[in-house]
Amino acid sequence: MKIIVVIVTFFSLNIFPQTFSIRGKIADKETGYALAYANIRVLNSSLGTTSNIEGEYEIKLPAGKHNLVASYIGYKTDTISVDLKSDIKNRNLNLLSTDISLPEVVVLPGENPALGIIRKAIEKKKEREKKITSFEFDAYTKGVVKTTNEITTGSHSIHLNPGGGDTLKIAGIVENESKGYFQKPDNYKEVITARKQTANFPSTINVLTGGRVMQNFYNDEISFLGIYLPGPLADNSLSYYYFYIEGTLAIDDKTVYKIHMSPDNESDPGFTGDIFILDRTFDLIKVDLTLNKAANPGGIFDTVNVFQQFSPYNDSVYMPVDYRIFATANYLNIFRFGFELNTILYDYNINPDINNDIFSKAIVTVKPDADKRDSLYWVSIQTIPNTREETNAYYKIDSVKNIPVTFWDNFSVFSSRIKLSDNFNITGPLGLYHFNSIEGHSLDYGFYLNDVLDRKFTSSLKFSYGFSDKKFKTRFYGSYLFGDYRTYELELNAFNRINLLFGGSEGDLYSQFFESLSELFFKTSINDYYYSKGFDVKLTGEVLPVLKLSLGYMNRTDNNAFNNTDFSFFAKDKKYNINSPIYETKINAITAGFGLDFRDYIEDGYSRRRISFGGSYITFGGDVTYSNSAFLKSNLDFTKYGLWSFTNLRTFRNCVLNLRTDLVYNYGKLPYQMFYPIAGNIDYFSRSYTFRTLNYNEAFGDRVAAFYLEHYFGSEIFRWLSIPGLKDWDVFLDSFLNGVYSDLSGGSKSILAAPQKLFKNPLFEIGFGIGHQLFPFELVFAWRLNHRGENNFRISINSFFY
Repeated sequence: MKIIVVIVTFFSLNIFPQTFSIRGKIADKETGYALAYANIRVLNSSLGTTSNIEGEYEIKLPAGKHNLVASYIGYKTDTISVDLKSDIKNRNLNLLSTDISLPEVVVLPGENPALGIIRKAIEKKKEREKKITSFEFDAYTKGVVKTTNEITTGSHSIHLNPGGGDTLKIAGIVENESKGYFQKPDNYKEVITARKQTANFPSTINVLTGGRVMQNFYNDEISFLGIYLPGPLADNSLSYYYFYIEGTLAIDDKTVYKIHMSPDNESDPGFTGDIFILDRTFDLIKVDLTLNKAANPGGIFDTVNVFQQFSPYNDSVYMPVDYRIFATANYLNIFRFGFELNTILYDYNINPDINNDIFSKAIVTVKPDADKRDSLYWVSIQTIPNTREETNAYYKIDSVKNIPVTFWDNFSVFSSRIKLSDNFNITGPLGLYHFNSIEGHSLDYGFYLNDVLDRKFTSSLKFSYGFSDKKFKTRFYGSYLFGDYRTYELELNAFNRINLLFGGSEGDLYSQFFESLSELFFKTSINDYYYSKGFDVKLTGEVLPVLKLSLGYMNRTDNNAFNNTDFSFFAKDKKYNINSPIYETKINAITAGFGLDFRDYIEDGYSRRRISFGGSYITFGGDVTYSNSAFLKSNLDFTKYGLWSFTNLRTFRNCVLNLRTDLVYNYGKLPYQMFYPIAGNIDYFSRSYTFRTLNYNEAFGDRVAAFYLEHYFGSEIFRWLSIPGLKDWDVFLDSFLNGVYSDLSGGSKSILAAPQKLFKNPLFEIGFGIGHQLFPFELVFAWRLNHRGENNFRISINSFFY
């Protein structure tokens, strides 16, 4: 037994270098008041850290002698020497406030003296940029989510639950260690080497690395909440912000200017608060800022405070050593939540030779063993000490997560699914029943297996029986992911089901629920149906970082569906609309497709997630469906091609232009149920990227060219025009222009039961929408530019829920 212990100890010492920790507290020597976010550096080294909000610090260093330097603006720097042979606790540092005589700031008639300081700081920023061609750094990041109630999480998302009182409490914590690389002009990469989180968070959420989320306040443009704001040293900051010297401080014998800033026009989004600039050198060394009301969409956030400090490295290049965000929000008194992000950056290497192979489309990569790091590893790396609240939250959340969960803990009458375990669900009360004029009263049940076999396999098996059409329906779906970061997928569908015409299979359970209510109470249906049985299989793979290809086979038999019931609670004298007939046929087809996406992505340890950071991008895709009677034994011969693209383009300030295009071309006899539906809407409800003056399922074609151009102005127009009221009411504006050409091939016409509405002379419409940032809908006004007649002008509500 002793031999085993010796062997384990030996390997532990070789895997994790012999390091010891120094812990303590930094405080004002006279008052004992904790100095939050004080800077601690190792003399003649690039290592360092900062204290937490309670003034507590911890730094991990190799055995040996070290000199630690603690600094804080307004205080004299203190240096201590340590000889590390074991962990050191309670090594407190008490800093003396500066008592040197500082010059009074005299404001004379003429130019504001703060402007001269900012001008010189901007010039120093430009000198700094010339000195930096590349750098490396280590980072530790801690994110803390606070809510009034428990939260639920998905693999890539966090869902807030309403209620729970007024007190915000920690609902989840994530921590990670990363290594970052930067090379001009814009090459960036960060590797997560270790991560851990409270038990209620999946590890895939834990990708908030220090370098990725950090906003460097030396940059001209700072991004917050999807809004781009000028930084304090931006080239246009002097015309955008008002600056004034609030006072002078000192750090040791160096004078520091404390300068207050806020937007010249309070209706312009930006920062308000204090920045700290060194006299003589004019380096920015600290910011303590908040977002103003105009930068706070809908006033959801009570406060967003940003804190960052900078320290000198090689050749006096100032680099960020920390980054902290504190935010609290209240959405219509329904959801109250808070978020804290604390990052420390250290061990900088300025202008190293970095191998270009490091950089790729993956800007964040999680190492395979990042989730397997044990406590021995975590005690050897640099972290920010947990506050008492964080320590208690870890213990409480992890303890609660380990309590066995019963069936009733996850039960809700409003659930479409009930969770029996982390990977197994069954149909919930909301999904047990549906009604339509084809099937009548129908019972549904399903089993859902999610992310098993190391999150590679997902499957579902659904059953349904209609009491009016007396048909039993089934559907099996299975998906298996494989390859690096699960970039390949094999899918299988086997079905004997009812389909929505031009809407896929049975559709979302919630939309199915509201469709049932509409028919039961008002005898109103917006959908048509048909029966389909068969199977399809498809293999999809990311063969290149920007290119995805797919290949599949389809076998299906489609048959007409007819109204089988006239039941309704009300409107008994009303008749259901006749269900649209389809072309009954058997189709055997080969399918192929491609997708081009030039955005960068995050490799979260399990999958790749595309991101754009709010910048411009474009994506392309296409597919082909080939049906042949001789080779594939299909009933119809046709080849259907599809191409699409989506463009997201930043235009001016925070305005965005989106362009979606769809192209469809068919050669041969395409059945009606496979036509391209021109996206319309239901009466007074509408969606983005649709024709607002067209009704739902009103027009189709098998040769179609459509574009949807939408420009989101946000509140920029109202601010630019200084329209009273509107510029400060968080009202947003967007506009759109849509156009479509549609026709039918000769082959499709020959098997079509009834003539269709076509737009050989393209249809164009134009309009705009207006809404408020707080509410998930907008009022839309649309006009037809040609094809005048029905619906020349339509007012609708565009809702994200529709």
